[in-house]
Parts: sequence; structure tokens; C-alpha cells
Amino acid sequence: MTTSVVLAGVGGQGILLASEIVAQAAVETGFDVKTNEVHGMAQRGGSVIAQIRYGKEVFSPLVPKGTARVLGSLERIECLRYVDYLADEGVAIVSDQKIVPVTSSTGGTSYPDIDEQTLSSFFPRLVYLQAIEWATALGNVKTANIILLGAISTCLDLPESAWEAAIRRSVKAKWVAINIEAFQKGRTASTTVQSWGK
Repeated sequence: MTTSVVLAGVGGQGILLASEIVAQAAVETGFDVKTNEVHGMAQRGGSVIAQIRYGKEVFSPLVPKGTARVLGSLERIECLRYVDYLADEGVAIVSDQKIVPVTSSTGGTSYPDIDEQTLSSFFPRLVYLQAIEWATALGNVKTANIILLGAISTCLDLPESAWEAAIRRSVKAKWVAINIEAFQKGRTASTTVQSWGK
């Protein structure tokens, strides 16, 4: 059986690092892993999507629509671009961060008024995180992506030790401790995730 994960956000939020950590955690556990990333205008705040698939043997990095166990998003609107990737029993884990694109901030279009209640109508299994607020409280706003991963980890069959090993491999030594702290914050942030199980 292949497990699929989709991560979404905008350029600069650390989606690609998060993708690397998921993949490393799966490798650490002994799985075959394939990944795919699309980040076009990421450096200018454009949409970013990363797909990770792992299992005994994986033939394609592309997640078929309707099969992802988890859709993780670091921006509240970005998750809606990829709603059709999530399996019926899948979990959407979404940060409440709002990043208004240039086209909206300059008056070209309006940014949709999306909140937790609206998102829950799209995602029956929704975990809504204050990832930026929590990362700021930890002293490094850039750890919001790792907080998201902590919550995601409770939905996947990868041991905590594999996640921590992946973090140690993927970030600079001086940032390991705070990233592991952020990961633990995400793991304990939602009893809802844990009650749904794996």
C-alpha cells in the first residue's frame, strides 16, 4: 500500500523543506519514496505544491486525485486549490495564515473571506492550526512549517524517532533544537488528529 501526502503553500513558507523532511522520515523507516514539487513563481510568492508518496514499492511521485491521506497547507486559501487530491477519509491540516497575493493587494481581485467554518465545509476532517502564532511564541516564525509537520505526523505510520532523525538531517545543526521543539508543538496541538488515528 502506498501512502500519499500533499503539501501546499506559497513561496518562502518552507514547503520544500517540509517535503524533504517527510521523505527523509519515510526513508528512515525503510520505505521506498518518490517526491514531486511544483514551485513555478515560488520566489515571488506564487503557489507551491509538493507531493510525497511512500510504501514498499512506489512507481510514481504523482499523487492520484482522491488518494492523499493528508493535505497539509501553510496558507488557508492554498488548500482549496488541491482539495480534490484528498481521499474521502483523509485529513486536511491547515495553518490559519493569510497571505494576500499582489493581485489582491493592488485591487485587481479580492481575497476570499475564508475561515475555519468555511474550510470545514470542504474538509470534514479538518485541523486548523495557529502555526504562525505558535512559531512566533517559540522565537522563530520560520518554524511554522515544522509545526504543521508535527500535526501531520500524527496521521502517518512513521515513528517519531524517524521524524526527528529527518529534521536533524535536513536543517543546520544550530536550528535542530528549535525545529524539534516546533515539531513536538505540532504533534500535541490537536487531540482531534490523534483521535482519528492512522
